Amino acid sequence: MAMQDITVPSHLDIENAFNLIENHINHTPIFTSRSVNSILGCSAYLKCENFQRVGAFKFRGATHAILRLNPAEAKHGVITHSSGNHAAALALAASQRGIPAYIVMPENAPEIKKKAVAGYGGIITFCPPTQNDREQTMLRIKEQTGATFIHPYDNFNVICGQGTASLELMQHEPNLDIVIAPVGGGGLLSGTASYVKGRYPKVKVLGAEPKNADDAYRSLRDHTIYPSVKPQTIADGLLTSLSPLTYSIINRHCDGILTVSEQAIIDAMRMVWERMKIIIEPSSAVPVAAIMENAKLFHNKRVGIIISGGNVDLNHLPWQG
Repeated sequence: MAMQDITVPSHLDIENAFNLIENHINHTPIFTSRSVNSILGCSAYLKCENFQRVGAFKFRGATHAILRLNPAEAKHGVITHSSGNHAAALALAASQRGIPAYIVMPENAPEIKKKAVAGYGGIITFCPPTQNDREQTMLRIKEQTGATFIHPYDNFNVICGQGTASLELMQHEPNLDIVIAPVGGGGLLSGTASYVKGRYPKVKVLGAEPKNADDAYRSLRDHTIYPSVKPQTIADGLLTSLSPLTYSIINRHCDGILTVSEQAIIDAMRMVWERMKIIIEPSSAVPVAAIMENAKLFHNKRVGIIISGGNVDLNHLPWQG
């Protein structure tokens, strides 16, 4: 797909998405904390998608993509390959519409995620843990079933759905100076930037990424899409690389991407747990860590933070050594 052929969402597309999904999703809370504000040196407003259904923002995009299917498409169901929150989100959203969700998962996926997907009604096929095996298995099942492939982030309707989190944030806190979101494949940041820049063009939109998985930062810097090669980070939701669609949107709308150390991610995650009593996953802590490591940039600003999810293995917390 040539870059010039890519259709990117407008804020109106995201408003339309919200109108379609608003009765199916949780309207998640926005929390602030005096002690956290004191530590960060700014007024931080946490948009808590850890309280979304399936524990992550992914339910917004999956729901929107499934509700946009016409009846002929829907009857054959949907399919994806994912070991994470997208798989669970797609399974639950499909069950709500009463259609099958075929999920291809690597056989080494965490047991907790296998159970979650099965619990939401997903029809799981396991495959060897390589990208090629995932894609080939998905294509085989797609051919057998006629299911529609829903990509975790390289999908216009998914991105529009993800952008509805920032719509809710800005409706509640319209006077923000900066909105910051984590970036992996870029679906959340793309939706966030499309909505905020379309409706509130003076608000800065930033992405946050681990230094050990900085492919999006380098892609924007060098104007090319770098693959994510063996990233070593505890932020396991941010391991994928940008797609042509998400790159185009972020390159057009984003004011920059900040990279953070692994220690800052751990410190930020622990601070939110301790100070706000909120369970957030490492990926959600990355934008908080970006504020901690770039204090001057955020000093005395009103900052909206998209907290992407709260699905954590409580037996393996990063500060437990």
